[in-house]
Amino acid sequence: MERIALPERPDWRERAADLGFEFHTFDGEPYWDESACYRFSLRQIEEDLETPTEELHQMALSLVSKIVVSEELLTRLDIPEYCWPALEASWRRQDPHLYGRLDLAYDGRGPAKLLELNYDTPTSLYESGFFQWIWLEDQVCRGGLPTGVDQFNSLQEKLHSAFAVYGNGRPLHFTCVGENLEDRGNLDYLIDIALQTGCDARFVDLEDIGEVRGQLVDLSNEPIHEIFKLYPWEFMVREPFGQTLLTSQTRFIEPAWKMILSNKGVLPLLWQAFPDHPNLLPAFFDEQPTSPMEPGWVRKPLYSREGANIELVDHDGACLLEPGPYDDSGYVRQAFHPLPCFAGSYTLVGSWVVGNEAAGIGIREDATLITKDSSRFLPHIILD
Repeated sequence: MERIALPERPDWRERAADLGFEFHTFDGEPYWDESACYRFSLRQIEEDLETPTEELHQMALSLVSKIVVSEELLTRLDIPEYCWPALEASWRRQDPHLYGRLDLAYDGRGPAKLLELNYDTPTSLYESGFFQWIWLEDQVCRGGLPTGVDQFNSLQEKLHSAFAVYGNGRPLHFTCVGENLEDRGNLDYLIDIALQTGCDARFVDLEDIGEVRGQLVDLSNEPIHEIFKLYPWEFMVREPFGQTLLTSQTRFIEPAWKMILSNKGVLPLLWQAFPDHPNLLPAFFDEQPTSPMEPGWVRKPLYSREGANIELVDHDGACLLEPGPYDDSGYVRQAFHPLPCFAGSYTLVGSWVVGNEAAGIGIREDATLITKDSSRFLPHIILD
């Protein structure tokens, strides 16, 4: 694994505009960064990332049947009690799930270490599945990369196949906070894939979803039979209409049981179930959230996103704290495992699953050891 500097495509911003990539820059700072790429060997991809991703995914799934019937564990995960029957029913029906992203620390040598699961509303889907593949094709055509170079990226193909089980001739709605450019970009990408499979895919802004006699409806008062939501379950169930969501006849993507696997409390439960697994880090529930941390731990809220409210204490006792709004739930502590540093930036590998199969990776860089929403996305290649 190495970071390789490459000339940018001179017209990449025009290409991005033509292809609907409107969030390639945030507040004047680059999010998409093609001044470099990451090179992996085929062995690294297959043995160190693809195989462990599928194994970790199955390990996480194996916990759900135990958690949905345990009041103790559901309480420890801070899942509201009125959600419990819906979670268990969703799991027992085996409501299908679409995708997820595992965030891994990997330097090309040792085993990849799981930092967290993003299994409810993972983003960076468009840039992982589509735009970095366009970059690869363009670079090969321009001579910037050799013919025969590859990429670990079957996201779009697998998503296309996955959408075949949805819709069933009825409208398939998609929702997010419409004014969020990144969320809308990821959602439009999924809508486009769903349309290609023949789904009657329709967008409805989250704030425009209504309720009639306990059933969710769109702006035309049509029942929402099935909906993909790019909005966290833990937010939705705490909205005024939260209980209606759980009792309506609407089928959700992701299903209600995914609320469990998007919770950081899964990390200590994984460590309890699979102690000393080479791809796991020791993790424990933080019973005393205000107690000082021993060097070499990372403290994370059960519910947090984009690095918010994470406190990191490295092996030398240096502390890094990222503020944020997620301070109203419990916490977990995970053993500190530093992200590798390339060219002065800390590198995180996001490894995707679609259904139950590994489907590709996306690379993000940050100026600090905590990967935040200000991180940059870089493409990758496979070249032995």
